[in-house]
Amino acid sequence: MKISDWSIIFVLIIAPLLWIGCLRSGQLREVNSLEIKYTSILRTAVQDGGAALNLNEMQHYESGYGSDKFMRVDKEQGLKAMLNTLAINLGIEDDPIAKSALLRYIPAVVVIDYDGYYVYALCETTSDKGSILWEHRWLPKKPFLYRDTLGNSMSFTLDHFVTIINSLSGEEIRGTFEEIATASVSAISVSLPLLEDVDKFEEVRRSTIVRSIEQDLANVINYHNEYAIKQGLSYVFTLPIISQEDWHNTLDDVGMIVFLQGVPIGDQYYNNYAFGGGRLVKTKSIVGGKNPVNGIKYQLRGNMDAPFPVDEVFASKADAAANGYFELRK
Repeated sequence: MKISDWSIIFVLIIAPLLWIGCLRSGQLREVNSLEIKYTSILRTAVQDGGAALNLNEMQHYESGYGSDKFMRVDKEQGLKAMLNTLAINLGIEDDPIAKSALLRYIPAVVVIDYDGYYVYALCETTSDKGSILWEHRWLPKKPFLYRDTLGNSMSFTLDHFVTIINSLSGEEIRGTFEEIATASVSAISVSLPLLEDVDKFEEVRRSTIVRSIEQDLANVINYHNEYAIKQGLSYVFTLPIISQEDWHNTLDDVGMIVFLQGVPIGDQYYNNYAFGGGRLVKTKSIVGGKNPVNGIKYQLRGNMDAPFPVDEVFASKADAAANGYFELRK
């Protein structure tokens, strides 16, 4: 055969492969673009939901009541805000059927409260006529419970406040780690070894919270799979691996975790989760003033102990420094 004939054969073989490669490359770009879009939508929605958790009208439910981290969350407002933002950014805010279908791709929503957590997930119920119904509901609140090797029960919180049931006496002990450990030279510290080391206490507290939430998530996601099979969904919902860094950041305050899975994107599926905090961080402002003796401008956090008349107030140290104020060191 002539070289020209071989060239034609080569082109006939390679051209389809190049076309398939270009097509696949285009699909991957589209999938990547959709993944970025959905991740942005999910994070924005969860941030809105987390922010709505603190919309309390009851004064004694507001943060700062008894603990710096205490805040009774409004889970209904948080869920409503999260779903509303999702619907708006997905363009389905005026489509009730699409909004209902969206829940099929949300196997679980977790709201972390100060002393426990709620899970919003599919539940099987029975109608008045006896037929089986599947609907999303809030499961009962679960405390962060731990039982030590001696049988003592401990209910943790997001800080060092703890409720303990002593296995020997049946006595209920409430207070911070520091309060209980200090007050207990005694029999309490002997029967409660966890109170002997604050680092160990902190490690057990965090691991207990993570383990409790992960166990419940695994259960509700498996339950969601039963529903998905009955609905003809081929995607298998699974509990994603959540990094220790994500957990560490989450357990510092109340917040929300949302899982979005099984959303078709090209020939793949979108599978992700997002965290949203519910705390409005309040910090003292930075005040600035001029030392009347040397005329130098200084900055200080708060104005209670300022040794100079306050001339200006700033949101941060950087803002004060940009305006010529030096940090006052005592």
